[in-house]
Amino acid sequence: MDTVTATRRFFLKQLASLSAMLTLSIPAKNVLAKGKTALTDVRVSESNNDHTRVVFDLSNEIDHSIFTLASPNRIVIDLKGVRKSAALVSDENKTKLLKGIRSAVRKNNDLRIVLDLNSKVRPRSFILQPDKQLGHRLVVDMHATSLSPTPIKTSQQQRRQKKKEFVIAIDPGHGGKDPGAVGRKGTLEKDITLAVAKKLKVMINRTAGYRCVLTRDTDRFVVLRNRVKAARKHQADLFVSLHADAFKSPKVEGASVYALSLNGASSEAARWIAHKENSSDLIGGISLDDKDDLIASVLLDLSQTATIQDSLELGSDVLKHLGKVGKLNKKSVQQAGFAVLKAPDMPSILIETAFISNPKEERRLKSPKHQHKIAKAILAGIKNHMKNQLV
Repeated sequence: MDTVTATRRFFLKQLASLSAMLTLSIPAKNVLAKGKTALTDVRVSESNNDHTRVVFDLSNEIDHSIFTLASPNRIVIDLKGVRKSAALVSDENKTKLLKGIRSAVRKNNDLRIVLDLNSKVRPRSFILQPDKQLGHRLVVDMHATSLSPTPIKTSQQQRRQKKKEFVIAIDPGHGGKDPGAVGRKGTLEKDITLAVAKKLKVMINRTAGYRCVLTRDTDRFVVLRNRVKAARKHQADLFVSLHADAFKSPKVEGASVYALSLNGASSEAARWIAHKENSSDLIGGISLDDKDDLIASVLLDLSQTATIQDSLELGSDVLKHLGKVGKLNKKSVQQAGFAVLKAPDMPSILIETAFISNPKEERRLKSPKHQHKIAKAILAGIKNHMKNQLV
């Protein structure tokens, strides 16, 4: 059987498994308090012991965030403006992957749901709009980290087998006509990100088995998508974008790390499929130009799910080391639809190194010594991530 045929059969089998999980039920209708969303039902289904889907039926559309935690393994979902529901209390919310579901009110107005897991999984969440039978839904898919007895290798794994060095793309945010944020003493974000990037490049290139490429090495403007293109041109294994945040209050401080949100991934998948004839060697050596939209969509979906999870894990490792050199604004990896994070097969994170609008942090960001500490922390996080990936 040739590689293309085997790949098609594998992903079609996965698609059939996903379809088999869909269950139909009519959510109960509640009388709502004004401004509050009700969680009317929770439905859990399982497919082949390696895929669990949790569907949350809601009275209105909601904003949500999702991230994973380890030791023990769990998925944390924050639902904004949703009240606590008895639907979450059930002994039936268990599968081979899912140990149970618990929840608590957060910030007096939000609902935090924790999915306790029996093993590590790759999560994916998305919103479904009402149709003729069902209302608003939040869907959380959990895939076992191995989708089959002979899983297809990720693009990272394939690249490692083909080359001896690990390529890291460092993206100094802003540049040229785009100065980025400006500190109270006139410090420009574009200068700070370039300075840290250059120090990080030196450190990376001094590390055996690692090589760094910069999306810009001078004070010049680079279109956002061209930054990703530059990284892909060099077959980068990781993409790290550097920034320095700003806020209206000078008291806000600390570093934060972002990975791509699922909503951002969904919109990007549609763009890739629309331009697939120009997308050669897109996913670990698999081109989309000879595949119909259904196959292309499944390939992208599975690839992006794995990539976002890798990005969250990379971000967590980097965040841990950044916390050793300064305060953290967010203690867990955040998710957003940043354009520079949207490569479907390259784990990517965006680092807000500090708040340039905070006078104390502005002074530290200008210090070459502190820039060196930031770069060292980022590299330590990357190396820790790679060590975990290679076991």
